[in-house]
Amino acid sequence: MSNIYKGRGYVYCIEYHIVWCVKYRHSVITSAIEKRLHEILRQIAKDNNFNILEINGEADHIHLLVECSPQHFIPDVMKALKGVSARLLMKEFGDELRKKLWGGHLWNPSYFIATLSENTESQIKEYIERQKDDAEDV
Repeated sequence: MSNIYKGRGYVYCIEYHIVWCVKYRHSVITSAIEKRLHEILRQIAKDNNFNILEINGEADHIHLLVECSPQHFIPDVMKALKGVSARLLMKEFGDELRKKLWGGHLWNPSYFIATLSENTESQIKEYIERQKDDAEDV
């Protein structure tokens, strides 16, 4: 079950499944790079007050499960995750990465993001549809 948090005047549980790829889908994430990437991403999350619940991926892409507050603006979260990690990894593993990448870019500019919920879409639609009927019964 997801964690439920309380803010000033609101209660929330927000989780995102995030995926992004290496530029040109090249397989450049070695085990050493992956280990350092995980450390960097966890530090970015800590610095920006959100949580990474899961990290995994393959040589050409990364998956995250992120938990954050309503105040987190997703484009800013993505900019921090991809921008800082790319800069630090290129600084630390530049020679190795530049063998397969050119132009100094590690990540593809796009990403996939989906919200997570304990409820499925059909359950939520049904719940919303029932609201007027339930209110009339009271």
